[in-house]
Amino acid sequence: MTSRRDDHARPARELSDEDLFRRYLGGDMGCFRSLVERHHDDLLRFLTRLVGDRAGAEDVFQDAFLQVHQSAETFDTSRRFKPWLFTIAANKGRDFLRKRGRRSTLDLSAPVQGNAEGGETFVDLLAIDVPRPEQVVEDRERDAQVQRAVDMLPWSLKEILLLAYFQRLSYAQIAEDLEIPLGTVKSRLHAAVAAFARNWKSVNESQSR
Repeated sequence: MTSRRDDHARPARELSDEDLFRRYLGGDMGCFRSLVERHHDDLLRFLTRLVGDRAGAEDVFQDAFLQVHQSAETFDTSRRFKPWLFTIAANKGRDFLRKRGRRSTLDLSAPVQGNAEGGETFVDLLAIDVPRPEQVVEDRERDAQVQRAVDMLPWSLKEILLLAYFQRLSYAQIAEDLEIPLGTVKSRLHAAVAAFARNWKSVNESQSR
């Protein structure tokens, strides 16, 4: 069995998020930097989809980790760190869009065109790479179309769709993180995927005219 002393000697890359956070609470700021680096890409992808652009996502990313720092003492270290981080980031994203004056059970693995097998899925559509300097023009145009379809969703549907996709949480976990009933999670996610499908179709039809 690993002792606390042995655990403290282990490098950051071998520690769980929760262990890193406990070390940070004990005064090890290097562990906080490790958490930022560990979640940088996933959280930035999530926020880029949520707020609609990379520059805004970077601002919200900074705000989210600042809030993590300020609220550190309130976090229950017996719970998972990542859902807490993403929920904070979603709230900061909502604040960002409000300040900027913007408005913005189906399975995410369901085929977009309703094909039984082999078709493109909603997961495929939501996929995003950050950064993508080598990306071809066609991919950039498609990515922009997906973003328009996401931006057309009301906040409550956009938030739950992106949290479900980027965190891959169960209905029960989403309900706990957002503090809403399980039935509400199921109905919102169903509505979110259906609305995204309609938006995607509308965006593509307008593009082809």
